[in-house]
Amino acid sequence: MAHVVVHNAVSLDGRIEGFTADIGTFYELATTWNAGVHLVGSETLLADEEAPPADAPESLAPFEVQNEDCPLLVVPDSRGRIRNWRGLLESPFWSRGVALVSASTPDEYRTYLEDVGIEAIEAGDDRVDLPPALAALESAYDVGTVLVDSGGTLSGVLLRAGLVDEVSVLVHPRLVGGESARSFFRGPEPDPGLAEEGVALRRRGVESLDDGLVWLRYDIE
Repeated sequence: MAHVVVHNAVSLDGRIEGFTADIGTFYELATTWNAGVHLVGSETLLADEEAPPADAPESLAPFEVQNEDCPLLVVPDSRGRIRNWRGLLESPFWSRGVALVSASTPDEYRTYLEDVGIEAIEAGDDRVDLPPALAALESAYDVGTVLVDSGGTLSGVLLRAGLVDEVSVLVHPRLVGGESARSFFRGPEPDPGLAEEGVALRRRGVESLDDGLVWLRYDIE
């Protein structure tokens, strides 16, 4: 299987919102792994205030790849909510897009994906079943490393499925507080998919960066 890295920017108290992340440093560090795939949650894309608008009907011609050397943008989206694929792929970050869908994904959305030149990989009945989906992705695209840039829900699903090999956290010198439960790893409590004391980690590296940032890297034991 591909090497899967969860990469996130957090406050000192582990939150992923309520502060301004150093995006420049975050994405500079993301190049460390030379990942062939960026796995991004649909919630993350929908929450992005700068996300491009939905594709207009007149722009539904197949997308022409402009950045062949860049990673694939892969989005689990069984409900068919991401409607701005062309706008996303006009960015300089990704080469082409792949949607991970399930048997319940609407036919209308599958038609939309075909119209804009986005491949759909189906795995699972109601929701996307990530282990076979990633296996199919690796087989189709010879993927070596998958970089997960997402909120806590997708990261939690991947961890519980035993698919994560490494965790990378860019810690910001901020305390957010509040009652929001949004952290970079979410799941039920108690979590039946984890050991009683959580996921055991082995430190890979610690690096102090400018402006009080600290970069932590851990391997999953």
